[in-house]
Amino acid sequence: MTERPSALAVDRRGFIRLASTTAAGWLALGATSDRVRVVGSLTALPLDDELTRRSMIDSPTSRLGGLIVGLRQRGWVEGVNFRLELRSTFGAPDRLKTAVQELLALKPDVILTGSTVETAAVLEATKTIPIVFATANDPVGNGFVESLAHPGGNVTGFTNSTAEMGGKWLQLIREAVPDLARVGILYNPATTPRGGRFFLDSIEQEAALAGVSVIPAPVSAPTEIDEAVRPFSAPPKAAMIALVDSFLVVHRQAAVAAAAKYRVPAIYPFYYFMDAGGLMSYGPTLEVRSADYVDLILRGTKAGDLPVQSPRKYELLINRTVARTLDLTIPFTLLARADEIRE
Repeated sequence: MTERPSALAVDRRGFIRLASTTAAGWLALGATSDRVRVVGSLTALPLDDELTRRSMIDSPTSRLGGLIVGLRQRGWVEGVNFRLELRSTFGAPDRLKTAVQELLALKPDVILTGSTVETAAVLEATKTIPIVFATANDPVGNGFVESLAHPGGNVTGFTNSTAEMGGKWLQLIREAVPDLARVGILYNPATTPRGGRFFLDSIEQEAALAGVSVIPAPVSAPTEIDEAVRPFSAPPKAAMIALVDSFLVVHRQAAVAAAAKYRVPAIYPFYYFMDAGGLMSYGPTLEVRSADYVDLILRGTKAGDLPVQSPRKYELLINRTVARTLDLTIPFTLLARADEIRE
């Protein structure tokens, strides 16, 4: 078992706080002061979501908090030589175009996007402003980049999962639920890669080998999540896989709550579903690396010259308390492979 490392070492945090007392302190760290740069950020998450809160100290899992701290380490200080402009669609598709136009009107030096959906919308609107996607699946297949090594154009960033992850999720949930006969696949076709097929192919291949039935459970609104999960509470024994999906990230509380309500074991793609009370998650660590590329772009590097990076590590998290409420006994062989066990 391992504990999630803090975003900053204690001694580094102390040094940063000391330097932040004056603008001169930041300039000593290498900050440029010729003009205030504009960093735009587009997300589907509500602005009060723990993943979008700006304070890294108050919310260690905050994406924007991590970005701000990462840029600070590289000499970029909010309010001194850059400003962050955040826009959210609040998960509403009809807000996407408006949010993109609001950002473009600010003439940002770079735009950080939160998911595949936002990246596609910004890329459709501009071919000149640099774009960094914080997370995306299949950027080549989606037409964002020419190749991972040589993106070209005005966009680059970080992938979070491969298509083969689908089969891995099924393997793991089968270990936790040995008598599994059916697996439901929870996703929104409008917001998951290739309408769900990006992961479904490998899930179906693994299911065919294991003799498990695969049952898609598509949803298009948060009110549909409960009804999508409910059928899997009845025999024969079922579990669920939640796909990588910006819609489910926004509505992760509802997805986890429905699984708990109907006592359906489920595996999720990111650790923050565990923070909402999920049973298991397996996915990339999602280190906040966006600051590296934003910094390089602000200093003149072309986005298309920066290779798309894949996750450095995947982690398995298991909540044994949740398992007990589902009358599941997690095998020791599975617990032994977990990066983190929650009680």
